[in-house]
Amino acid sequence: MERSYEIPYPELGSVLGEQEISVLSRLVTSGENLSGGRCREEFERCFREYLGVPHALSVTSGTVALEIAIRLLDLNEGDEVIATPQTYKASVQPLLNYPVKVRFCDVEPNTLNIDPGHFASLITSRTKAVILVHYGGLPCEMDSIMEIARRHGITVIEDCAHALGAEYRGRKPGALADIGCFSFHSSKNITTLGEGGMITLFDPALAERADRIRSNDADAVYREQARAIGKTTSAHPWMLHPGAAFTHDCSAIRYGGTNATLAEPNAAVGTVQLAKLGRLVSRRAEIAAAYTDVLKQYPGVRMHEGPEPVRHAHHLYTFFADPADGILRDRLVSRLDALGVQMQLRYFPMHLLAEWRARGHTAGECPVAERLWFEQQVNLPCHPAMTDLQVDQVVSRLNTVLGQEVRDTPIASGTTRTAEGWNR
Repeated sequence: MERSYEIPYPELGSVLGEQEISVLSRLVTSGENLSGGRCREEFERCFREYLGVPHALSVTSGTVALEIAIRLLDLNEGDEVIATPQTYKASVQPLLNYPVKVRFCDVEPNTLNIDPGHFASLITSRTKAVILVHYGGLPCEMDSIMEIARRHGITVIEDCAHALGAEYRGRKPGALADIGCFSFHSSKNITTLGEGGMITLFDPALAERADRIRSNDADAVYREQARAIGKTTSAHPWMLHPGAAFTHDCSAIRYGGTNATLAEPNAAVGTVQLAKLGRLVSRRAEIAAAYTDVLKQYPGVRMHEGPEPVRHAHHLYTFFADPADGILRDRLVSRLDALGVQMQLRYFPMHLLAEWRARGHTAGECPVAERLWFEQQVNLPCHPAMTDLQVDQVVSRLNTVLGQEVRDTPIASGTTRTAEGWNR
């Protein structure tokens, strides 16, 4: 039987209510097409305006957004892509479909974002792109990353699944690089009824290709025919096959395309949720501030924060327990769990997953990410549906555990933590 927690880790990262019910009721009784129309166009328009980007294309999930973004890289055998190890598997999983070398870039110890210095050291003549994640909603050091990428002609893909509502030097994630990918999964800062995603772009040619891919058209190279193919017909023009079927030849096919159309009910809810984003992120910030106030009282606790000026979206609330100061992460987490605070450690280092080890990746490749995940990283529940009482309970239990209990039993001398577990 599944355990019930007094303060559960969130399954839903947003708040749904009467506004969402109202737009859904109007839509499903309107008789309109539910597979793509005015609601999708409105959602994309609002998203473009919010971010300040020329192109925003909605799709069925954040994973699909990443798949399409990676498809636009035109990767060939022997190409290389740099990626973060501190993320959910969807950020890098599409790369398993390509005969490329993935170089995992270690992270900064306070942000869990890719370290610009390590990023620069991994670049070779075959590097085509870097995929970064604004971990937990804290933006990467984008000025440094973009300067390095531009110098080497590298495409930068932002995985913004955590970062909606964040800001970096007055600009928003998704508008900081070449391509941005967003998720509207149930757990994210806004949701489009459980699944949904968005791709943001500046290059109109890439945007046209992404639109073809998501719309069940081939991503191909076309050239105008010298003369039209086929026999003439007396059918009305609107009955004929649309597009370039009778007027163009295809000289190269990159990808066959797929149906990744975000349905109208999802898009309608997305527009409502986007309008609520400011309030939702503000509530996350209030909860985060309450946690930070108590945690900063304890030596050996380090905050998840970056240099100003950035605005954290607090999709995840993360802090670090330093075993050198006697704060044992596993003991801390176990005690909080026993007191009814459910936690998850996000995320297991990607290069140590079985599928990436099968590609030759090993422990020790990203030592900072490994040390933080196995020894120091803690994620607390933080979502806008939490009540004030629940927040106060977390704060009280943090005080109890940090003040009295996690220092009781030191790790046995000579014991070390590795990717394989406890070793002596």
